[in-house]
Amino acid sequence: MRYVAVGDSFTEGMGDELPDGSVRGWADLVAAGLAAERTEEVRYANLAIRGRLLEPIVTGQLEAALSLSPVPSLITLNGGGNDMMRPGTDMARLVGLLERAIRRCVEAGVRLVVLSGADPSERLPFGRVMRRRGELLTAATAELTARYDIELVDVFHDAEIRGAGYWSPDRLHLNAAGHQRVASLVLTALGHTRAAHVVDPPPGGGRRVVAEARYYREHVLPWLHRRVRGRSSGDDRTGKYLDWTPVGTA
Repeated sequence: MRYVAVGDSFTEGMGDELPDGSVRGWADLVAAGLAAERTEEVRYANLAIRGRLLEPIVTGQLEAALSLSPVPSLITLNGGGNDMMRPGTDMARLVGLLERAIRRCVEAGVRLVVLSGADPSERLPFGRVMRRRGELLTAATAELTARYDIELVDVFHDAEIRGAGYWSPDRLHLNAAGHQRVASLVLTALGHTRAAHVVDPPPGGGRRVVAEARYYREHVLPWLHRRVRGRSSGDDRTGKYLDWTPVGTA
């Protein structure tokens, strides 16, 4: 089994930081879950990079994944979240890129699993715009995957993961519990016996003015500053595992 993950920060694992400062994430957990239930060796690559738009994921990361030797047995693909945060998003173009990715994997004879990203819109500025675009992209992705008989893991419509207990302080990336939830959904879709990860909801209460001010200062303003400068959080970064890496069990 040779599994490679391509995508953006969702697939890289941001929000699931380990004590040494590295990130883990759902794709790492899926690789470990696959290894735990197989007798043969599982090898894993993760080419995802935070901040990436869908086009470089499809034209760069996916092509690099298909060029690995030996060829992958399984690829997971997610993207489009960063595109939807940009003004004037061309949804038809995103759908075209997704279809291109699906056709490349079909032609290569590689099993593809497509994920729709978790829905962060409930606690984000301009969340309604994000949800509307997310609904459109997820619906189009569902139509494409059904047409090509490709597995879709629809995390966007998973009501459980929308709870605050699954999100990191930036409200955009999942935390460790959120990544565990996604990993369980993917492993279940792959036919493995894995109960969906669930956490208790955090204590209720409205947002306080001081907390909201800190959130905008620490997370929103730096994001806006990068946009103005034409920068990305993933500039000068590479994927975590660029070639096949043996996987230990979870």
